[in-house]
Amino acid sequence: MMEFLASIYLWLKAAHVIFVIFWMAGLFMLPRYLVHHQESLGTHEADKWMERETKLRRIILTPSMILVWVFGLVIATVGQHWQEGWLHAKLLLVILMSGYHGWMVSYAKKLAGGTTTLTSKQLRMVNELPALFVALIVILVVVKPF
Repeated sequence: MMEFLASIYLWLKAAHVIFVIFWMAGLFMLPRYLVHHQESLGTHEADKWMERETKLRRIILTPSMILVWVFGLVIATVGQHWQEGWLHAKLLLVILMSGYHGWMVSYAKKLAGGTTTLTSKQLRMVNELPALFVALIVILVVVKPF
């Protein structure tokens, strides 16, 4: 029985990592789509970019983020990691990354309405944040410094 439960735990971890990869891929793509969308405002291409952004959000980004949270919370509970400092730091980073996700989605919706508040250069710079978040999270999970 213990072997079966250990196997389930590994499958949960594998699913968690898979959906983290999907989520990160989407978070890397969305700002790039937004740059192209923003630069094409006023042309027939703008609607195509808006459609691509919407599909990315609805098919990849949001479902992946939800599944990352579900699998992550289950793993933390099953693995009894709640008292570990590295998990608290990881949760903080995942909360920040979820906030970044929400901010990017809201910017995409504003852009669809014709409102821009960032330059293309700023969007490209913001695009680097998920890489920083995920690098720190990987270090916390693998090294477990505290």
